Amino acid sequence: MKLSELNRRRLANFRANRRGWWSLWIFLTLFTISLAAEIVANDRPILVRFDGAFYTPFAKAYPETAFGGEFETEADYRDPHVADLINAKGWMVWPPIRFSYRTVNLDLPVPAPSPPTADNWLGTDDQGRDVVARLLYGFRISVLFGMTLTVLSSIVGVAAGAVQGYYGGLVDLLFQRFIEIWDGLPQLYMLIILSAFVQPNFWWLLGLLLLFQWMGLVGVVRAEFLRARNFDYVRAARALGASDLLIMFRHVLPNAMVATLTFMPFILSGSVVALTSLDFLGFGLPPGSPSLGELLSQGKANLQAPWLALTAFFSLAIMLSLLVFIGEAVRDAFDPRKTFRIEIDR
Repeated sequence: MKLSELNRRRLANFRANRRGWWSLWIFLTLFTISLAAEIVANDRPILVRFDGAFYTPFAKAYPETAFGGEFETEADYRDPHVADLINAKGWMVWPPIRFSYRTVNLDLPVPAPSPPTADNWLGTDDQGRDVVARLLYGFRISVLFGMTLTVLSSIVGVAAGAVQGYYGGLVDLLFQRFIEIWDGLPQLYMLIILSAFVQPNFWWLLGLLLLFQWMGLVGVVRAEFLRARNFDYVRAARALGASDLLIMFRHVLPNAMVATLTFMPFILSGSVVALTSLDFLGFGLPPGSPSLGELLSQGKANLQAPWLALTAFFSLAIMLSLLVFIGEAVRDAFDPRKTFRIEIDR
């Protein structure tokens, strides 16, 4: 797809911000690795060749009897007996980290939480689970949760701001009063109360946070629609008989999307922080789920194991810093003053 001249200038503006450009690539690399977490960190091999046949235990469960064992239950590939059965007639390819987020290391030299070793690169938590594996899986959940919440909240916020700004008058007045009341509610307390009624999970938390996150873009989109609704091209479209919905989302919305895209990386970072905060307080994902907030909580509860707190702190600091730097580069890319300055320099 060929980019327009304006979009080429925006892309050049984005690349000119070296900090944001490299932050984007670093973030994409980390996110891609986390998407392949089952291949990078797992307590099951990536590939097994046994008796002339190939197996993929990381993607499918096989009973122990498939490898000459005695039990119909799923094979425990870390069991020396099962490993000997497979190695006698084949081989196994293990991931770089031989632990999943739920795997308990039963061979620790000291009681859990144990310090970093050659097997556990960042040590283990207070239940003997590998910190690197939980960090990798927790990073993936946090980013996917944040992206999903950002997209859904942006859709709701853009639609609400568009309706307010385009119609104005009484619609705008009533909607603004509703937002003021809704925004004044103690969000954290309400989330804690609602979480107490059900067992929270990924989708339940997503719905709860969506109740409040959508308001972040309403003011920006509303201002753009209020400014543009009386422009000549909008009046011309209305005079030609175009429907309000067509005018809003085909003619006015593209102008409002510039501000929307500028805010999205910051909304993403706020969504990640919201999930981390709930997990830290114990009202987030179900117990046992890999979570940066849960890792941070373990660091607080185990001050004698500083690697837990340091790992959680630096992982959050690096991830949020990358998102902020990307947001700054996106803001520069859509800044008309900088785009115009590049055109003059040419």
